[in-house]
Amino acid sequence: MKACRFHRLPRGEQAMRTIRWGMIGCGDVTEVKSGPGFQKARNSALTAVMRRNGDLAHDYASRHEVPAWYDSAEALVADPRVDAVYVATPPASHKEYTLLAAKAGKPVYVEKPMALNSGECHQMIAACRAADVPLFVAYYRRALPRFRKIKDAVESGVLGEIRFVTVTLYEPVSQDINPERLPWRLIPEIAGGGLFADLACHTLDFLDFVFGPISSAVGTSVNQAGCYRAEDLVSGTFVFERGVVGSGLWCFSAFEKMDRNEIVGTKGRITFSTFGTEPAQVVTKAGAFEVSAETPMHVHQPLIQSIVDELNGEGVCPSSGESAVRTTRVMDALLGDRISARH
Repeated sequence: MKACRFHRLPRGEQAMRTIRWGMIGCGDVTEVKSGPGFQKARNSALTAVMRRNGDLAHDYASRHEVPAWYDSAEALVADPRVDAVYVATPPASHKEYTLLAAKAGKPVYVEKPMALNSGECHQMIAACRAADVPLFVAYYRRALPRFRKIKDAVESGVLGEIRFVTVTLYEPVSQDINPERLPWRLIPEIAGGGLFADLACHTLDFLDFVFGPISSAVGTSVNQAGCYRAEDLVSGTFVFERGVVGSGLWCFSAFEKMDRNEIVGTKGRITFSTFGTEPAQVVTKAGAFEVSAETPMHVHQPLIQSIVDELNGEGVCPSSGESAVRTTRVMDALLGDRISARH
């Protein structure tokens, strides 16, 4: 069965199509964060799902009222009822499935981090460009109301000229860690690193959204606790093209949890978490105030909506392969010798 090539509608086209999605991977992220978003977004439908374990794919399809399920990615991509493909697998297979969808002429929405390293990201971008299909990446904070308001606050000038940003994220080692049965997020060959690769990308990508590209980055990564092979502490500095200086420290063997980002300017500062939902705190000489917005239940849904709108010629998605590869490139630099050894 030959797949049908998808075409984006010209900007301003009146007829809005329903974009029919096929989802590769039915893991935890798809249960609430992303999967239902494809069904609830306007002009969007989740038509088919795939998991190598066919019983689990069938179970997911039954529970979420999805019409079709497969145990083969090739079969899902070839289904003429699938217009676009969402890749919700671990990073090690992102390139493979992106190239598969691109070859079939279907737009791709791939989970973050985009791939194991920036080299794979560039291959994915090149394949989609050659096939003339768009490539989107699941940095959904770019579309969430809370983070949009934080960006607006920075751009409003209330903080003055921005001088620097600091990122601090640390947490204890999970008590459930079993060296013989590690979760995939702690296996470098599957995840592209440890928890740094899984978590730091969200913050770094949002900062790229606020300030634009990072021009240089240097870092150190080590394993201090010895609970697994991947790095458990990364620290580094980075400089944005616009001159803002950043520093970050990510530690996954500390005594408690901390999630704090601070942007400091000549007139004030804003402090916020990456993974919380509490209001951001703005402090200036004139006083203090909060920046808040409700977080939707299905956090991917606003970004999915922007993708559907772009495919229908009614907008532009803020998270593309071109923007996402910049985040992976910065993570590669911050990981230093540890990522170099994996290429």
